Amino acid sequence: MAGIVNYIKESFGELKNNVSWTPWAEAQNLTVLVAVFSILFSLAIWGVDTVFSKVIGFYFQLIN
Repeated sequence: MAGIVNYIKESFGELKNNVSWTPWAEAQNLTVLVAVFSILFSLAIWGVDTVFSKVIGFYFQLIN
């Protein structure tokens, strides 16, 4: 059990002292950028899916 506690303490110290963190304002900007591109990409996929669905539906109406 002492090994786990020691590991957690050392990990916390490593994160606090040796990791280079992105400034908060930049992290917020990048988060917004990722959210916007995720929404745009999901809308593009939805659009392509809708078009393919209609094309396939139209094709099956033709052969029926």
